[in-house]
Amino acid sequence: TVSGMRRNMMACVALPTCPLAFAEAERYLPTLVGRLEGVLERCGLRDRDIVIRMTGCPNSCGRPSMGEIGFIGKAPGTYNMYLGGDFVGKRLNTLFAESITEDQIIALLTPMFGRYAAEREKGEAFGDFVVRAGYVKPMTAGRLWWTLPQV
Repeated sequence: TVSGMRRNMMACVALPTCPLAFAEAERYLPTLVGRLEGVLERCGLRDRDIVIRMTGCPNSCGRPSMGEIGFIGKAPGTYNMYLGGDFVGKRLNTLFAESITEDQIIALLTPMFGRYAAEREKGEAFGDFVVRAGYVKPMTAGRLWWTLPQV
């Protein structure tokens, strides 16, 4: 069966189709989700719906700002990671880490998924958890999205 994260992933076409892209998105996101599914499985979260979005450049055609986890490509294999959007798309996410690679993404998300599995409240989505747990502050207004995070 398809995992909750794979069911909720979205990406722009990025490289090689889009001339504006700095990094992969559509061709790469399934690979990243595959690695994250292993972590989610170990945490008992494989079937949990988590929205993950990726885009190859700041034009954000894959709408990464709307994901509980979002990535914007900066260079080949390098992304900014955003956290804390809500599952239904009413709250934008917040910049969490800049210029990180796949291994760094896995290293950052693994302990978060572990905490989420152990500490989440009934019905709490991942994006709400990372805000409540203090990983990021909630994005209170869209005009603030491009500002530096206050974590």
